[in-house]
Amino acid sequence: MPVKKQLRDIIQEKILVGDGAMGTYLYQTGFPSGISYEELNLSQPDVIANVHRAYYEAGARIIETNTFAANRQKLSAYGLAEQVVEINRTGVELAKRAVGADAYVVGAIGSTHGARGDSKQNKQLSEALREHIEILAATEIDGFLFESFSHFYELLQAVKMARSISEKTIICQFALDHDEHTQDGVHLNEAFATLHEAGADLVGLNCRSGPVGILRALEKIAQRTNLPFSVFPNAGFPDYVDGRYVYNATPAYFAEKTESFIHLGTRIIGGCCGTTPEHIRAIAESVQGLSVPSWEAVSDKRAQTVDIIVNEADKQVPNEPVHTEPSIVDFVKSRHTIIVELDPPRDLDVSRFMRGAEALQAAGVDALTMADNSLAMTRMSNLAVGQLVKQQYGVRPLLHVTCRDRNLIGTQSHLMGLHALGINHVLAVTGDPAKFGDLPGSKNVYELTSFEVIRLIKQLNDGYAFSGKQMKQKANFVIGAAFNPNVRHLEKAVERLERKVACGADYVMTQPIYDARLIERLHDLTKHLSIPIFIGVMPLANGRNAEYLHNEVPGIELSDEVRKRMAGLEGEEGRRVGTEIAKELLDVTIQHFNGIYLITPFLHFDMSVQLTNYVRSQTDSLTI
Repeated sequence: MPVKKQLRDIIQEKILVGDGAMGTYLYQTGFPSGISYEELNLSQPDVIANVHRAYYEAGARIIETNTFAANRQKLSAYGLAEQVVEINRTGVELAKRAVGADAYVVGAIGSTHGARGDSKQNKQLSEALREHIEILAATEIDGFLFESFSHFYELLQAVKMARSISEKTIICQFALDHDEHTQDGVHLNEAFATLHEAGADLVGLNCRSGPVGILRALEKIAQRTNLPFSVFPNAGFPDYVDGRYVYNATPAYFAEKTESFIHLGTRIIGGCCGTTPEHIRAIAESVQGLSVPSWEAVSDKRAQTVDIIVNEADKQVPNEPVHTEPSIVDFVKSRHTIIVELDPPRDLDVSRFMRGAEALQAAGVDALTMADNSLAMTRMSNLAVGQLVKQQYGVRPLLHVTCRDRNLIGTQSHLMGLHALGINHVLAVTGDPAKFGDLPGSKNVYELTSFEVIRLIKQLNDGYAFSGKQMKQKANFVIGAAFNPNVRHLEKAVERLERKVACGADYVMTQPIYDARLIERLHDLTKHLSIPIFIGVMPLANGRNAEYLHNEVPGIELSDEVRKRMAGLEGEEGRRVGTEIAKELLDVTIQHFNGIYLITPFLHFDMSVQLTNYVRSQTDSLTI
């Protein structure tokens, strides 16, 4: 019996067909999304073996084990962390038994990393990655397939780990978004070359894009490298039809693109999300009709792309900074600075809101801040009204960004929109739970904490997307942190605030305070902080408003004296006494803090105008 060649040797002399999708194929056959497909190695072994067999019979000679997400970190989400060894070993056994001796079984390993985390989290993820590699290295796989990595440095780490413990063939692939750079900013030519030097036998692309997207990416980089590729495209982008995800790229379309991949120097070609045994059969039939091009022919083909592809990215300066005007943080260093909150309207009429914005601009506020559906009550988008006041009155908008309503995608998209509009002052807040608002059937998102929002916005300022991908321009956000001093253990709350400062907050805005002694105590406990604090002062409208805030609104606590003074007051008299109390609190605030944060009750902007004028009259010749 002839000795089977090593996988690294065979890919140098012939084209090998890889298999297709596992997860999306299982989904198409009726398994739900949201489960651990790797756990099916144990609970449904015949199903997994049949998928491997179907791809082998379609012509695939590189078969991936069903272990892509079978690392301890990912499995722990399903309560399967302690079965990590069994799931991986069984995955290898199922693949080996299901295919013929002429097939090569590779251990599939996916990324453990998401966006950049703290050092403790990164250490845990690295440990999970190493454990995954070690488990598979101890089995009878013919090699490793590291796939769907978006960060170069994680993939480089994986290759070095694998090479340090095994001599088996290493194939590794990036998943990119029609770009020539990994998400941590490394050009693919450099990435491919460095991975080869570190011990990878073949490097390529998979997922995210269909055949054309990956082909275009290869055309852009092929002219600068003499290395062979592996490619596993998606079957196009998914469509949502009748409650299910559907991929539209046909097997015939895959067959049509196969020759282009081969002529660019591809040595392994298979399929990723949405592909089926029919797609792989079409690829295998196309490969059978092609001779393996000489490397000279490949080099000639790659050279032709020089005249076709214009690399615009090389003409741009990455991370180009944006010109910025002085911020409220700049102002507050030298003088008392006033931020006023004005709630966006709860209906489609913006007239009263705009009158308030105009009056506050005339009073000389430094920024107009707008909450993001505070108390989970549905209001007009603060982005929209923020842009309106900026355009019509030249007021600086300061927008709250809540964790409640947006996931990572929505949050970054929202911030990119703010950047495009030139709105760069934001306040990161957790957001009140949806069930307490006017749409109690709405669902909370809370994918991010306020700490993470601050860190990720700071990351945009450094020129990196939430994913870690390098952007062509840096943002210039001035990032605020919310702080509630109305707590029993203020020292603990300050410690929590220090963590927000460490995450990158540029300034602090507090909940409204109704106790002068608390303002003084807060000054003593926070004077070591390197960023300014804006003390929240909200005038009370009447006695009922005072009791409502004290008893029902989280984060607000009135002193007994203030409640007694407001008891039973209504209308003009209530607003008069509420303004008097606010002035008394402002007298204490301006002695200790340069930052003033006025909160307008019920769109009574005349109260905020009066208080703004009061602060100006008291502080025109005073700084601290």
